[in-house]
Order: sequence, then C-alpha cells, then structure tokens
Amino acid sequence: MKSSLNINQLSSKKSFNINGYLFEYDKPQVMGILNMTPDSFYDGGKYNSLDSAISRVEGMINDGASMIDIGGCSTRPGSESISIEEEWQRVNGIIKECSNRFKDILFSVDTFRSEVARRSLEEGIDIINDVSGGNYDKKMFDVISKYNCPYILMHLKGTPKDMMTKANYEDLILDLIHYFRKKINKLNSLGINDIILDPGFGFAKDFDQNFEILRNLNSFNVFDLPILVGLSRKSFVKKKYGIENSLEGTLELNKIAIENGAEIIRVHDVKEHIRLIK
Repeated sequence: MKSSLNINQLSSKKSFNINGYLFEYDKPQVMGILNMTPDSFYDGGKYNSLDSAISRVEGMINDGASMIDIGGCSTRPGSESISIEEEWQRVNGIIKECSNRFKDILFSVDTFRSEVARRSLEEGIDIINDVSGGNYDKKMFDVISKYNCPYILMHLKGTPKDMMTKANYEDLILDLIHYFRKKINKLNSLGINDIILDPGFGFAKDFDQNFEILRNLNSFNVFDLPILVGLSRKSFVKKKYGIENSLEGTLELNKIAIENGAEIIRVHDVKEHIRLIK
C-alpha cells in the first residue's frame, strides 16, 4: 500500500468473552472465510470436501488468521435458500474437525438459523455470525443467551431475494445506529453483552451507500463494541477497481476501514491482510 496504516485506535487492549475466558487483542484481527457452499460469489464449490476444507483452514491459520468463519448457506443477493438439514450437513464435519484440531483459533459459524447455531455451539463453535440480526429466526437470540457466546450482529433489510430493492434510507448512518441500538438493547435484556457489530456491506446497500458507511464507520464507535467489516471481493469493490484488481481494491478499502475503527476484518485473502496490518 502507498501510505502507512494508522491503528492508534487499538493502542489499548480490547476483549470479549469466549467460553469463560477473555480473548484479548490490541491490533486488528483477521477472520478467514471458509465457504462450504457450491454457490458463494467468490469461492463457491472450492472447499466442499472435508480434506479440501481442512487444507484451507490450515492455510489460513499458517497465514496468520486468528478467527475462521464457516458458512454453509449462501446469503448473497439473489441466492436460493436451502433446508436446515442441508446446511448442517455442509458444515457439521468441518466444525467437529476444527474444534478438535485447532484449539487456539476462534471459529464462528455463519448462519441465520437458531437450530444450526445450537448444534454448532454444541460441537464447539465459539461465535455465531448472523447476517439477519435475528430477523429470520426469532429463536436465535434465545440460543445465544443460553450458550452465552459472542454474537456478530449484522445490519440487513429484506431477504437475499429482495434485499437490493430495499436500499432506501432516510439517513443511512442514523438508520443503522437506530437499528443497532434497538437490537443491542434487546440482546442486553437477555444477558448478551459480547456483541460484535457488522454494518453489512453489500446487504441492502447500493454502490454509493457502501462507501458512505466506510467513510463514517467510526460513527458506530458510539456503542463501544468491536466492529467487523466484511467487504472482501464484493461486487461494489469489483465495480470500483475492476474484477482483475479485486484483491488490491479489497486491501485498499480494508485499510480505510481499519483507520476508521474496524477491529475485525473478514477476508478471503488472509496473508495479504496480515501483511497490511503489519
């Protein structure tokens, strides 16, 4: 990158509770993406076998990832839904294997279904990453409360089928702040305090709105909660930088995100982002 990275906003240690112990960090964390789906926009179908998935996890850990996010159901705009059992079949094996093999790495499961979340937590998953913010499954918050695990709360409007028709806001940043405040209050009332905020880049946001959120990311510091950013190789990145430069574009935008307060970067390309942070 052309300019140095300012990460002074993380000069003091931050932490959240994982199964009774504190996960502490004083610099941005890199979360690697493992898609166990045939139709994800970037790497769909690459890691559908257990062996290829384990190889992918090992590679990301060796590259420096401290967290791995496992997904079994695509939620990209326009994607088709699958059954709970099909989603579970996709992630069950890799969750069990990772929980047994990699004790020092945090694993999250990317699901909006409370039953998949429950089963994953029973098998040793540390964090639940819910793109729907509890909107798709009203039992999700109860599961998070019961297992007392960290919860990634993402902003979303609509469903994967129609979300891009719902990119209408009175005031984008204020609307997201109001959304998060209401959800956080509900979660807190259930005893859930380890919450990570994700503004939901690409989900019910058009091209300009994604960049508006990026410029104003530090507005969400009002909640004093970790902020996760997931913009890796998304369509608005490719539109701005070109498909052939999607990695370079992702690095440039994640650099801005970190400077504006992001503490967890969810990415396909771990090694390059570790180098960026260093």
